[in-house]
Amino acid sequence: MKLVFFGPPGAGKGTQAAMLSESLGIPTISTGNIIRQAMKEGTPVGKIAEGYINGGNLLPDDIVAALVAERLQKDDCKNGYILDGFPRTLVQAEMMEETGIEVDRVIDIEVSDEAIVKRMSGRRVCGKCGATFHVEFNSPKTEGICDVCGETLSVREDDAPEVVLKRLTVYHEQTEPLKAYYEKRNKLVEISGEGSVEDIYSQVEAAAKV
Repeated sequence: MKLVFFGPPGAGKGTQAAMLSESLGIPTISTGNIIRQAMKEGTPVGKIAEGYINGGNLLPDDIVAALVAERLQKDDCKNGYILDGFPRTLVQAEMMEETGIEVDRVIDIEVSDEAIVKRMSGRRVCGKCGATFHVEFNSPKTEGICDVCGETLSVREDDAPEVVLKRLTVYHEQTEPLKAYYEKRNKLVEISGEGSVEDIYSQVEAAAKV
């Protein structure tokens, strides 16, 4: 199964993707992690990406698409994968098709802007391993400490309410049009992202098996 997780920032895509990844035995592919790994390994596309990043520039869509395609060639993706954070724009979605990146289903986690602001203000992240928690919805076993690696959790600067609202504006303008794009291709499945982690996951699991 080749899946894309879609939805506004703070919708819980990362948490749900991690749970589904473990259940299905397929990797979750995050563009941020891909870029860092490709640069570390010194792959051809990774070297190109490093040039842009070291120059303080955003990566062009074609470079991001190439990095994703490069990552999906690895053995762990043979039985499927979950893309989280890509595509973000119609241009990227079109480049995915041109590059031959296949998508069976797009799982759209719908959450209201008001709920997103409340949710993200309580989010805590681990700077070492990247694990994400929430003080209300998915609290760590020990307050302020990562369950995975034991490091201290912190609040991301972009989780501040005013920053979240700006990110939501960008999402509605640039990313939300993808819903219509994938709906036309009969690949979009919308689910509610408001509720317990378990309730949302039951919807995600069902959507992945349709």
